[in-house]
Amino acid sequence: MFSIFKSDPTKKLRKEYDAKLEQGMQAQRKGDIKSYAMLSAEAEKIWSEIEALEAKKAK
Repeated sequence: MFSIFKSDPTKKLRKEYDAKLEQGMQAQRKGDIKSYAMLSAEAEKIWSEIEALEAKKAK
């Protein structure tokens, strides 16, 4: 009944994922490849969490 009030956890993770990719892109443009690699790794971790939640939701 009150499921319309529940927030979607993947929505928040997708925002974080997009923000990490944006930060990584900015770091790469500045020539900071080390930061770019770290931010890309964090983004990949977030993406794997999103996929796990979506797989759980699909079942």
